[in-house]
Amino acid sequence: MGLSTTHLIIFLVIIIVIFGTKKLRNIGSDLGGAVKGFKDGMKDATAEKSAEPSAPVQQVTGAPAAPKDTIDVEAKSKV
Repeated sequence: MGLSTTHLIIFLVIIIVIFGTKKLRNIGSDLGGAVKGFKDGMKDATAEKSAEPSAPVQQVTGAPAAPKDTIDVEAKSKV
């Protein structure tokens, strides 16, 4: 059972009536900008990976002790 063309048209008309064309245009441009930014970020990440040789990983032996002047607190929510 699939969606026919008339079902899709009715669905789009209902969406336009509920949200309005201006809000849909803003949502579309925001979504397009987010997708473009994601693609550009992926291009930059792959370019950096291929351009820079990977540095050898150094192993840390033993965890450093916490400074004596740090305070560990627990946040509690108001009831």
